[in-house]
Amino acid sequence: MGKVNVSKLKTFTGHNDCVYTLERTGHDHLFFSGAGDGMVVFWNLKESENGQLIAKLPNSVYALHYLKSRNLLIAGHNYEGIHLLDWENKKEVGSLKMTDQAIFDVNSFGDHLYVGDASGTVTVVDLTSLRVIYKIEGPSKSARAIAINEQNGEMAVGYSDNKVRIFNLEDYQLIKELEGHKNSVFTVKYSPDGQLLVTAGRDAHLKIWDAKAGYIELEDIVAHMYTINNLDFSPDGKHFVTCSMDKSIKIWDTHAFKLLKVIDKARHAGHGTSVNKLLWSSYNDLLVSASDDRAISVWDIEFNS
Repeated sequence: MGKVNVSKLKTFTGHNDCVYTLERTGHDHLFFSGAGDGMVVFWNLKESENGQLIAKLPNSVYALHYLKSRNLLIAGHNYEGIHLLDWENKKEVGSLKMTDQAIFDVNSFGDHLYVGDASGTVTVVDLTSLRVIYKIEGPSKSARAIAINEQNGEMAVGYSDNKVRIFNLEDYQLIKELEGHKNSVFTVKYSPDGQLLVTAGRDAHLKIWDAKAGYIELEDIVAHMYTINNLDFSPDGKHFVTCSMDKSIKIWDTHAFKLLKVIDKARHAGHGTSVNKLLWSSYNDLLVSASDDRAISVWDIEFNS
């Protein structure tokens, strides 16, 4: 295995509270962030200056989702439902108060939006009419993370009852319950080819499931010292990254499930507090990380074969 070189390119600042989420746009070099200060901000990886404020909401923003087909940004606004933002013109074009709970994740497939909240419910919203059309009632413990597998029309949801549930996107029926995590599941992600599902959370374990073979558990790795908050795949799917409350970011080989590199404060001037969210951009393969330290860091990762 070749060496992995990591260098920190820049740090974006401007948020006044913990940065909880990052989201892509239709352009590889542009991305959004949401934070505890209620600010939704737009950033440019080609620039070094601070970002542009798109919206200021009264409560924390844990979840952002970009709708490529409509070029709109969905903000999950804690206790107030969702806001549809025309981010280029910095104006709200719609909103729906479908829950009074904290919203932990938002995803979409076709014309339907999926919103996971602290009650354990995943609410299905029709984007054309902006109406609730279905509620997937959970275990009364938070629905923390949602992943869509477009290849087979399935949705994985990670819950705070330690389970991951797989649903059919046609009728929202439960296909399978994945057990094995010892605590809340905070992040679920399908590999770009849809073959694997990777899950992690408060137990600091990384679990890898074979999505094509009925979700057989392939690996169970003690990956971090503390809670794993998020993970993301590289654009080519050959690697993935995890981030943790232990302040570190780790780079993994997707096929061998092996740890390749640790990014931390001591060795790479990494984050000084919990790392909450990762975004591995297609723009120069740059990795973006967000933290409780209010900063957004940009990393250049080079794989030498």
